Amino acid sequence: MAAVTPPLSGLPASATNPLSIAELRSAAARDPKAAIRETAKQFEALFMQQLMKSMREATLSSGMLDNEGTKLGNEMLDSQYAAKMTGLPGGLTDAIARQLERQMGTGSAAAPAAPAAAAGGAPAAAATSSPLSQKQVDFVQQHAGAARAAEAQSGIPAAFMIGQAAHESGWGRQEIRNADGSSAKNLFGIKAGAGWNGPVAEITTTEYVDGVAQKVTAKFRAYASYEESFRDYARMLKDSPRYAAVAAQAAQGAASAASAAGFAQGLQRAGYATDPAYADKLARVINTTMRVQRATA
Repeated sequence: MAAVTPPLSGLPASATNPLSIAELRSAAARDPKAAIRETAKQFEALFMQQLMKSMREATLSSGMLDNEGTKLGNEMLDSQYAAKMTGLPGGLTDAIARQLERQMGTGSAAAPAAPAAAAGGAPAAAATSSPLSQKQVDFVQQHAGAARAAEAQSGIPAAFMIGQAAHESGWGRQEIRNADGSSAKNLFGIKAGAGWNGPVAEITTTEYVDGVAQKVTAKFRAYASYEESFRDYARMLKDSPRYAAVAAQAAQGAASAASAAGFAQGLQRAGYATDPAYADKLARVINTTMRVQRATA
């Protein structure tokens, strides 16, 4: 029986043992994110070992004392160094893992993007090219049903409504809260005007007066569920003379980057928010929402 050569010290077994590929495939079925990370780490380990070998060959000439024993010792030392430099935060493993996840469409290793409400004047390109975060995926999936029901009611694309809910609530991280700390389920920042007879949540918020941000105390509508929040928002846009034209225009065509920008600009012109950069911020978040929908379809 032929002797079995053990893997070089410091390298993952599956990097040098083809039989371990089956184990990696099995792990991928159970936990794709962990399997991608392990695969990326093995790629980096092999790359670093080859790099160490090339550096050694480039700097050290062969001598009369070199033999098979010294060569094996050098290879094992290179493996040890490679293992020490593999998998470090921000290293090649992270870059390879992100690329593999983008190609496989998992999106699970994406670096979390900052909520749109806090993004300020970030360039539009940053929002369209940055990786999707799990928080964004979860938010879109959580509210997909309520948004589709509101779309059937108003004709406004579900992506537009989820995007605005994400923008107003910071992807669910900055929801309006009742006095007892519970969520008011108000995802759209709709204030409680004179015509509102339901529950109210009073909070401190930011308003822009002549372009200058100011902290003010205001009353906002509170709902029993997120579904009720979506229904009320769709009803307000469709029935209010202030927003009816914006809602009608949004309902005429399919959701796209161009129509999202027009929707956001229409809301800003109608006075939905006082932030002078509201339309740009909202359009970016709607575009992110549509990316999530495409990635998870």
